[in-house]
Amino acid sequence: MDISSQEIEAIVKQVLSGMGGTPTASPSAAAPRCSTCGDRGVFENVDDAVEAAWKAQRDWVTNYKVEDRQRIIEAIRRCARAHVEEWCHKIVEETGMGRYEDKVEKHLAVINKTPGPECLTTEAISGDAGLMLEEYAPFGVICSITPTTNPTETIINNTISMIAGGNTVVFNVHPRAKRVSADCLQALNTAIVEAGGPENLITMTREPTMENVDKMAANPKVRLMAGTGGMGMVNALLRSGKKCIGAGAGNPPVIVDETADIELAGRKIYEGASFDNNILCFAEKEVFAVGSAYDGLVHEMQKQGSYLLNSAQTEQLVKIVLQPKKGGGHEVNKKWVGQDAARILETIGVKVPDNCRLAICEVPADHPFVLVEQMMPVLPLVRCQSFEEAMDKALIAEHGNRHTSSIFSKDVDHMTRFARLIETTIYVKNSATKAGVGIGGEGHCTMTIAGPTGEGITCAKSFCRRRRCMLAEGGLRII
Repeated sequence: MDISSQEIEAIVKQVLSGMGGTPTASPSAAAPRCSTCGDRGVFENVDDAVEAAWKAQRDWVTNYKVEDRQRIIEAIRRCARAHVEEWCHKIVEETGMGRYEDKVEKHLAVINKTPGPECLTTEAISGDAGLMLEEYAPFGVICSITPTTNPTETIINNTISMIAGGNTVVFNVHPRAKRVSADCLQALNTAIVEAGGPENLITMTREPTMENVDKMAANPKVRLMAGTGGMGMVNALLRSGKKCIGAGAGNPPVIVDETADIELAGRKIYEGASFDNNILCFAEKEVFAVGSAYDGLVHEMQKQGSYLLNSAQTEQLVKIVLQPKKGGGHEVNKKWVGQDAARILETIGVKVPDNCRLAICEVPADHPFVLVEQMMPVLPLVRCQSFEEAMDKALIAEHGNRHTSSIFSKDVDHMTRFARLIETTIYVKNSATKAGVGIGGEGHCTMTIAGPTGEGITCAKSFCRRRRCMLAEGGLRII
């Protein structure tokens, strides 16, 4: 087995530190050396977190090769796999949202299917006028804002993608997930150092605040702002004046047309809309079914375990899980985001088994459940007279987010027409929408889906600059 110079140096440091006869503390037990040194990447002050990440980034690009990045990222993957069950339990406990078993699946997807440096391909053009190379280079220090819905999943995903490109990261995590996020970040930093990498490749503040985000936006050592969450956060980042990568909100519609495999549609929509209690921004949020397919779809979804609400129960539920919005309309009552279907239904006196993962209801296209991104396992179904009507209503419900949409159909013309109309970053045909981010589908995985700023399904190259090197006068050419 080859050992790099960085690994040898780390081993020597460990040996020397233990020569005094007193056993050295394990990285997980180490206390911060001073108020500005941090605790395995966790700092009290945001400026200290940025400074540490900036120093680490200079070390990272100066003294480490791409093969070192690969090796250290593999250490990150091993560390994350070892902690998956622990972190998933802690997320449910701290945030009070989602399902443990689905969080395990999400974690394994980002651990195993987030690309490293291998996606940073070089383009070369050789001709009579010389040799041109274009390569992906780091921005430097990145500020990454992570959501409460996918806290450690986003940290793992962003860490791999961002450091693979030669960057370092200062995270501003969601306050409702700050403890598990700190656990994750410290474990990953420990794994990095033990694999011979530099300290503080990833950092955060112990108490995340929006003020910290403002400070990072103003700090010249932060070169890129990346955020995963709602459109309010994305718009705030765009006002920073820095390069921004924003992953905003979605309200993904599903169309089921008259040619669809109804059994497949019922099974996959149930699977996707109930996954982690529907807190994912790319999860199915409303269904538009053509009349001839509608009754069969409801039947199949009930077979999967969905509870069908009647109209009175539906309106009762609206008053509980939604609330009036200032200026008119409705907004979600955050108390019920990501809660189990059984717990939500209990509020209107409906008792269902704990393994009932989804409630469904028939509503008109202008119903609040259709127009509000609920992020809970209550799925509205709209009966449509034609495919054209379904498309028009789906377009309205999606609100121009251009995030995610899907269709169940065997008609290629229908698939194509809806894709061109809806213009979403993710477009899934005949499967659950989570397949569009590599969870049960092909392609790499990400938790940062940058629709508003155009990067799409992000990976290492999304967080890099394109740089061109030109050697003129035909140099290095042998023909």
